[in-house]
Amino acid sequence: MGLGLRNFTERTETGEAVIDTVNGEELMHVQSSVDIVFNNFSPFSNGTLYISTKQVIWLSDLDKSKGYAVDFLSISLHAVSTDPEAYSVPCIYTQIDTEADEDDSDDSDSECNVIHDLSKIREMRLIPSDPTQLDTLFEVFCECAELNPEPNDEEEEEHDWVFSTDQTENEEPEEEGYVSQNPVNSLGQSNGNHDLARTVLELQINDKRFEDAEEMENKGDGSHH
Repeated sequence: MGLGLRNFTERTETGEAVIDTVNGEELMHVQSSVDIVFNNFSPFSNGTLYISTKQVIWLSDLDKSKGYAVDFLSISLHAVSTDPEAYSVPCIYTQIDTEADEDDSDDSDSECNVIHDLSKIREMRLIPSDPTQLDTLFEVFCECAELNPEPNDEEEEEHDWVFSTDQTENEEPEEEGYVSQNPVNSLGQSNGNHDLARTVLELQINDKRFEDAEEMENKGDGSHH
């Protein structure tokens, strides 16, 4: 499925959004009386918001043929907006990644043309009639965004190892003089191997051994006086 906003018209017999439960999609939240705004155009009023584990869907309550959806993978930013200078009413603000080039976006395009070419939609605002629901919506957005990491981010997470000293000690054999104390937050980060984590720890261990040896040598020198 491509990036960006898309039309959505799949409804149940009772008018609710159809989600792909067969492939594991789950409905997380439903919010009635939500207006939607694209870019800085006029809002579409009186809709119902459906947030699933995969996508955000808005369906008009007035026009059963009108609906829009965007996958969480296409939402690059979401935030609660309450600054009247940013927008006149409190809302959930989102930025949408599209397959269209930035240069394809023309501010002179009419609202009608842009709505028919959804690839030009890069901002979406969701305005619940009850502003107290904004925090709840934001939390659901955050939870679902975590369920849909960017493919690159997911790959990095698989190889982005972070080790504490205790974890690395379990992999190192105990040796005479091995420093078992925990240097504060000895962290190593690497791409698929433990070398960096071990190097950080070994440097600290070697520094500690050097300090101990130097201290013993100084004490030995002092005994001759």
